Amino acid sequence: MSVLEELQAAVASVAQQAGPAVVGIGQRQRGSGVIVANGRVVTNAHNLRGGETTVRFADGRTATGRVAGVDWDGDLAVVEVDTTGATPLGFGDGQPSVGAAVFGAAATPSGAPRVTVGFVSSVERAFRGPGGRRIAGSIEHTAPLASGSSGGALVDAAGRLVGLNTNRVGEGFYLALPADSAFQERIEALARGEEPSRPRLGIAVAPSAIAIRMRQSVGLPAREGLLVRGVEDDSLASKAGILEGDLIVEVAGQSVSEVDALYELLGKVELPFEVKLVRGTEERTVSVGGGDAQGEA
Repeated sequence: MSVLEELQAAVASVAQQAGPAVVGIGQRQRGSGVIVANGRVVTNAHNLRGGETTVRFADGRTATGRVAGVDWDGDLAVVEVDTTGATPLGFGDGQPSVGAAVFGAAATPSGAPRVTVGFVSSVERAFRGPGGRRIAGSIEHTAPLASGSSGGALVDAAGRLVGLNTNRVGEGFYLALPADSAFQERIEALARGEEPSRPRLGIAVAPSAIAIRMRQSVGLPAREGLLVRGVEDDSLASKAGILEGDLIVEVAGQSVSEVDALYELLGKVELPFEVKLVRGTEERTVSVGGGDAQGEA
């Protein structure tokens, strides 16, 4: 069998195994989804509008699904829907390595699956989720994806789910959330209605390089940190006493000089937690979600 014949056979096999587990999401197909268990579909959060969505199956059948749980910052959601007649897609054995052949499986408006082939070009990539937070650890690959493919399956040659296609980067490159054990745990939690709760400070910030220049321009000593450019009314930051012009240098005991570092810390901490800031030349520590602001020498 020639290389071309082997490739044709591989695409046909993946289409047969994975195709029935791929569904369209939305009445006019905003994206795709993957059946990962009986009655359960996983998709990207950005494909959803409200608590219900239309699900179109590979055989053309449509049904109304109920959104069980959404992780907006992680761009992941679980939809409950009657999947009778469709076999769930099994999970792979781990994240594929660079150079591995992968297949993109997405829905089309008619319901029939679209299958493409490519290779893993990079791993541990990052991108911005719909809420602006950084999503790390993604798989970059070259399997072409058409409009409406986000939330579809990235599968290996055995037809097993290794990623959830999520984002396009440049010409011919795409990112997928790895379908690893942590991904599966997130699905289980969302299916139970356990949506992640991350503290939101309610501030606009400038990164360290800009903060240093702005402080120096008004005669203040240079120092790395995040410069607060605005504070929302009635936000956690406002209640903690954080003001516009403050320089945030630590969150929960960890130094911060980049916006992504702040996002990552907010994804891990629990209320209340402390924020160390510099106001002019004075250092002070405030409690977010706890007591009143207190000065610190």
